[in-house]
Amino acid sequence: MVKRCAVKFRWNHSYRLIQYVLGELLWFHRQIRNAMIRLRDSMQSTCHVFRIAVFVATGIFGIDSAALAQESSDSVALSSRETPTVLAIRRASPAVVNLHGQKTVRTTAAGMAGATGPESFKHVNGMGTGVIVDPRGYVITNYHVVEDVEKIYVTLSDGREVTADLIAARIRNDLALVKIQSTDPLPTIPRGTSADLMVGESVIAIGNAFGYVHTSTQGIISALHRDVPVNEKQEYHDLIQTSAGINPGNSGGPLLNIDGEIIGINVAVRVGAQQIAFAIPIDQVVETVTEMVEQFNDARLITGVRTDGGPCEGDGVTVVNVSASSPANGNGLKPGDRVVRVGSQMIDDRLDYVLALLEVDPGDALDLEVERSGERLEVAVQFDSGFSRADQVAQTAWEVIGIRTQTVPDANMRRLNYRMKTKYQGGLYISDVRPGSPAAQQGILSGDVLLGIHGWQTTSLTDLAGILEHPDMQNGPRAKFYLVRREQTLFGHMDLAAQSQSLRR
Repeated sequence: MVKRCAVKFRWNHSYRLIQYVLGELLWFHRQIRNAMIRLRDSMQSTCHVFRIAVFVATGIFGIDSAALAQESSDSVALSSRETPTVLAIRRASPAVVNLHGQKTVRTTAAGMAGATGPESFKHVNGMGTGVIVDPRGYVITNYHVVEDVEKIYVTLSDGREVTADLIAARIRNDLALVKIQSTDPLPTIPRGTSADLMVGESVIAIGNAFGYVHTSTQGIISALHRDVPVNEKQEYHDLIQTSAGINPGNSGGPLLNIDGEIIGINVAVRVGAQQIAFAIPIDQVVETVTEMVEQFNDARLITGVRTDGGPCEGDGVTVVNVSASSPANGNGLKPGDRVVRVGSQMIDDRLDYVLALLEVDPGDALDLEVERSGERLEVAVQFDSGFSRADQVAQTAWEVIGIRTQTVPDANMRRLNYRMKTKYQGGLYISDVRPGSPAAQQGILSGDVLLGIHGWQTTSLTDLAGILEHPDMQNGPRAKFYLVRREQTLFGHMDLAAQSQSLRR
């Protein structure tokens, strides 16, 4: 009797155990179907589990084995095609845009310096790629994509065509920031980091290759920390080398990791080589663009606030200094405050912070939310308007020398040097000459490029200001000047001392 009871007990216990196991198998079957994408690397074993689940469910619960098996098979077959590459492209593509427009190609020395006569230039179509980094429409691309483009057109991933404005650029880093004209929030690209890249890991490039929009190619990281010289004035540093296919039109587009996060901006290919292309690391891109925008903001806003923070999302922004005379100091902003919101924009890093300030006009009241000693505080700040040093220099040049000028872009100067076989560092394009001025008396004409005065280069308005304010120019002899006209270098002398003294009086 005792022996039979024990057998019955063991049987009841085993039966309940089998029921429990079968229930768990069916639960596992449902979980696998819901998480098929995450379990793609073990798809074969998953198929085996499905078959077990279908067989057991048929016998115990009376489920239609043919229907369930067919449904499972279709689900597995569909998900097995959704590879990590497919998912990465799907994740990033909405934030990839195509940039295009007409470029002005200078064909004469005067044209290269900025002249606008019909014989000085011709128009060609340019194209490239960009990535949306802010839902308000800020796009990062290469400078050479938008260089000399008269009007920037942008085609979004949904096919809409909009226009964009150039906000800031840095030629030596070949990076630019443009702003799309759109009232709707736009998708932004998931941002990774270039700090932990591995040689051999899979990468994906998306771009407007030869005008074929949203062309995707795959490769690996072939090497890191490559320096690539372009010419005497430009050299790329610390680039990512990749075997992913990059073609004309890919410039400015994203290099993605297998998770669909941007890790670089595609920039160059090795001419004549196969599967050798380069991208600017994303951490370098973010730091450079942040500096560009910060300088742009400093020219239009007096904030008196200096901040610090890393290039990655989540690094945050910390106030490190507040000028005693700045409006921010009077409104309670303190060193050590962590900025978490500017207006309605949440702040994860310094790029978010400087882009938020782009939306602020001088004199506007701005609400900031900061974290201080574990507490969140609201701070109202009003930033004053910045003053333009360039306007002051331009007015002085007009009154003292009698010229209106603009800086010759680096790219135009490189082309001018190439045609003239020279190595001039830069110049000022003369757009107007005041009658009766020292410049007019010496025969200087509109269209000339001023290279230097009294042995000093005039590569920018800052150079010109330093020359005009120098004691040697205010009290010394006649100043020798150099200029380029019709691909010839000319020189002459001007008496600027008397002009400067009368201006000071």
